[in-house]
Amino acid sequence: MTDLKRLIRDVPDFPQPGIIFRDIAPLLRSHFAATIEAMSSLLNAAEWARIEAVAGIESRGFMLGAALALRHGKGFVPIRKKGKLPPPVVSIPYQLEYGEGVLEMQEGSGRVLLIDDVLATGGTLRAAADLCGIAGYRVDCLAVLIDLNLVTDFHWQGLPARTVLRY
Repeated sequence: MTDLKRLIRDVPDFPQPGIIFRDIAPLLRSHFAATIEAMSSLLNAAEWARIEAVAGIESRGFMLGAALALRHGKGFVPIRKKGKLPPPVVSIPYQLEYGEGVLEMQEGSGRVLLIDDVLATGGTLRAAADLCGIAGYRVDCLAVLIDLNLVTDFHWQGLPARTVLRY
């Protein structure tokens, strides 16, 4: 995993001063298959058998989630920023580490694995998990590529956020 970590580029003061952005583009460009395999291994075979779809959070969670869904023969459910999905949608406001936002998704049902690229303060992941419930889905697992370790032992309704790389 440390080999994957060395491919993540730190971009200081982006998107605003004081934030260090973890750019996963170099990692995805050269080690996409290895990244997906590492994320795939966060769940065991029995857990994958229970999952009906992978829900990915815009935008980098789309890349990871769609690849995982394809790899395991599951459906993909996009969770998008406000105004990007056609109605009807359900929405939830949330706090980002550097602002506010609104997430939306279309209603559905089934057990989902919720995927995002980075866990910082937990606001986005928590809001997306809550939104899945509002939309009719059951979140069975949470997974992120990178945990910035800003929140000690993140859990949502008893579920830990599984991670590939930890800072």
